[in-house]
This record gives sequence, structure tokens and C-alpha cells, in this order.
Amino acid sequence: MHVEQFLKQQNEQFQILLKKSSYAGWMAQTTGEKKWAEEAGKASSEFSLYYSDSQRFEKVKELLSKENLSPEQQRQLELLETEMKENQMSKETIEELASMSSELNYLFNTYMPQVDGRKLSANSIRDILVNSTDNVEREKAWKASKEVGAEVSTKLIELVKKRNEAARNLGYENYYKMAFANQELDLEEIFTIFSNLVEQSDETFRKLKSELDASLAEKFKIDVKDLRPWHYSDPFFQEAPANEDANLDPFFKGQNLETLTAETFNSMDMPIDGLYASSDLNPRDGKNPTAFCMDMDREGDIRVLCNNVDNTYWMGTMLHEFGHAAYNKYTNRDLPALLRSPAHILTTEAIAMLFGKMTENREWLSKFLKLDEATLDKLAPSLEKHEQLKMLISARWIITFVFFERELYENPDQDLNELWWETVEKIQLVNPPENRTNPDWAAKIHFTLAPVYYQNYLLGELTSAQLHQYILNHISEEFFTPQVGAYIRDEFLAPGSSYHWNKKIEMVTGEPLNPAFFVKAYCEKTPVKR
Repeated sequence: MHVEQFLKQQNEQFQILLKKSSYAGWMAQTTGEKKWAEEAGKASSEFSLYYSDSQRFEKVKELLSKENLSPEQQRQLELLETEMKENQMSKETIEELASMSSELNYLFNTYMPQVDGRKLSANSIRDILVNSTDNVEREKAWKASKEVGAEVSTKLIELVKKRNEAARNLGYENYYKMAFANQELDLEEIFTIFSNLVEQSDETFRKLKSELDASLAEKFKIDVKDLRPWHYSDPFFQEAPANEDANLDPFFKGQNLETLTAETFNSMDMPIDGLYASSDLNPRDGKNPTAFCMDMDREGDIRVLCNNVDNTYWMGTMLHEFGHAAYNKYTNRDLPALLRSPAHILTTEAIAMLFGKMTENREWLSKFLKLDEATLDKLAPSLEKHEQLKMLISARWIITFVFFERELYENPDQDLNELWWETVEKIQLVNPPENRTNPDWAAKIHFTLAPVYYQNYLLGELTSAQLHQYILNHISEEFFTPQVGAYIRDEFLAPGSSYHWNKKIEMVTGEPLNPAFFVKAYCEKTPVKR
């Protein structure tokens, strides 16, 4: 069969499977109904079964060995090969993995912890951890946020072992190593980058964390040594608590987040508000309490799920998720479906993060939130310092998750609770709670729903810092302009996955991924102005 004919068949079949899988997945996340969770599991199985066909896999490898392939043909075949490699397993294994994953996902979406007889949503817990000064209430809310870990941990460890078994049957040491290889990531290189970031940020992080801890101890009227995880502003210490000088929530009260998001992208000639009609942006029972973006068909049906409240967190989340949506929307529609997607998870995260952090950017606050110069002058020093703290806390959290997840797959039978808190204490500098036996680590849905994904968040941040600095140095000092929009849209988004992710970064910024831009922006004692 001629290569072009073969690829045409693969593109057509891919889109049929994608539409079915996306629809079931969207319904599962937006309804909380078990039937849709089961449908999503089945659709995921069908996708994997298609890619598990050994004859098709051999055909891909055979075609890849041919000479005179066009770059577009070559790249499609490479992507098919990596997708198929990890699916060369039995029908029973594929269906079992999908079923186990969808069952756990259903538990996450429908579990509602209780405190003193009152059910608490994820937003309720977040609200307590952001606003309450009652130490007992905070501790109860934090512990409630972890209860789901006990519900899912046994089945999650079974799933990890099943994933490992499947990977070993394919010739890999474990599932973690297989996933890195098939994401076109060099495991040792990435872990070296992350270890170096811990080292390079250590002095700055310890200083800022010490200042934060002192202010929290004063706020909660306790000694610094008595601070525990529930004294921070979210259940996993992923985010920097807003100090009063940098708290923008009052400015977002009563604001329309959808309007602000639309205006942001319109200013860069990258409109996204046409996607609102099919999105699901407001909180309600039964739907996934977090946020994500889903490209349903690679033909323009792009949907965002959010649970908006008029505050800084959800404003940043809207900008982040519609950054993903813009990437999907502005990928060249003339490309084959297989290439009509981001170059890599990390490149779409880079765009999402670039926009998501704009809620603390002076230019954005002036242009869209209409804050006056006197207010901005007053806020600026606190915001710059807060952004530095926020980015270092985020980086440390991601590294904590990534280091733990690697160990989880290397030995799922070890004392994972102890390993979790050892890792948290060492990297995040958070004091563990006493006598804690609950599997707190398992309360993070990504271990179930997005295995071996988390490293891409930090790689996205590194890419975002590099891209942002290139724009300021070479395109425009003002960010929210049609000129910058055209550069991002035409250079970064339009080519889709036509190129390897690092080749894409080099083509757009003049050099491959270089962590030095992130280090310069956030790890030095005085952050560069962004």
C-alpha cells in the first residue's frame, strides 16, 4: 500500500475514534454519571485496541524505513509509531486498564468529603484554606480534601502494577520509563534539569519560604515550627498564598471572567469567545471540580470546562485553559488530522501558562482590569515578589510530584505514605503532619487520570519563560498586540505537531529548550521584570 493511501486511512480512522472518545469523556466529566464513565472507558479501549494491531504497527515501521518520505509523511508515521508502541498489548489488558482508570475517575468526580456533617466541594475547601483563620477549621478541611486518597489508593496501586506489567511485556523496565520514551523525552536529561532547578533555586526559595512561614505563623498565632500543610492556601502547597499586599481578589469581585478572557485574546487578534457556547464554565454538582480543555474532533469543536468564581484563581484558570483552546483553534486546519494538534503536551502547557500567569502582569492589569497607575505602582513590588514565590512554589510542587511518581512506578510496594512526606519535606520544605497514615498522595487525581504527565507542566513553564523573553527582546515590549498574536499564532501554534517539540522551540526562539530563562526570571534574588 502506498504511504499516502495508508496515512489517509489512519487519519480517517483516528478522527472517528477521537470523536467517540472525546464525547464520552466530556459527558463523563460534565455529568458525573456512571454510565458515561463506563462509556469513556470503552471508547478509550477502542482507541488503544486500534493502535494495538500488530500488523498495522509493522506496516508503520516498514514505511518509516522507506526513503523519499516527505517531512509531513515522516512525522505522521513517527507519531503513529510512538502511539502504537505502548499499545502492543492484549485486548484483555487494554480493556482492564481502561476500566480500572475510568472507575477511579468516577470515584474522584463523585466523592464529596464531609466536615462536621457538612459536605464540602473542592471550591469550599479552597475557600477555607484561602480565607479561614481558624486553625481547627483549616485542619479539618485539609484532612477532608485527602479522604478520597483512602477511597482510591488500593485500586490505584493495583492500576500502577497493571500498567507496569503491561510495560514489561513490551520490553520496558516499567510504565514510567515507557511513557517517557513515548513522549519523546529523555528521562535522565529531564531529571537532571529538575535536580539542577532545585539546587539553583534553593537559596531564593528558602529565603522567600522563610518569610512566608513567618507571616503565616503570625497570622495563625502559632510558632513557625508548628506550621503544617493546612496552614498553606491549597491542599498540596501548589500555590503561593496571596499576601494582603498582593491580593487581587477584591479587584475581580463582580468582574465577568468570560469578558476579560475574550478581551485578552481579541487584543492579539486571536479570538476565542466563539468557543464559549459549547464550553461548561460554571460550578455545579456532578461535574469535574477542576478545569481542562478538550479538542473534540480537531475540526474546531473545542471545549473548556471550568468552575468559575469571580476571583484571581479562576481568572488565571480561564486564561490558562483558553490558552490551550487557542492552540487547538489556531493550528493549521489544512494539516492532516494526526498533525492537527500541539507539538507536545509541554508546548500547549507553555502557551496556557504564558496566558495563565497574566493576572499578575502589570500590562494586563492596566489594559483589561483597568487599574490606574497609582494602584499599580503600589501593587507592583508585592506582585513581582509574589510571582517569584508563586513560580518557585509551583516548580517545587511539580518536582515533588514527578520525583515521587517515578519512585511509585519503580516500587509500588514500598511505604508510599512515608515516601510522600519525605519528598514533600525535602523539596517543598513543608512539615509533615504527625502520625499520618492516610494515603494523602493518592488524593491527587493526576496519578489516575494523567499518569506520567506532570513533568510537562514544568517543561511548559521553562518553555513559557523562554518564549516570553524572546517576545519581549525581539518582537515587542508590549505583549497584548496583534503583532505578538501573529507571532504566537503563525510561528508557534499553526504548525501543530509537524515538528519534534524541541525543534519547534528552536525554530521559534532561536535555540532549543534552555532552563536559563526560567532561572534568570525566578531563581535569582531580584527577579527580572516580566
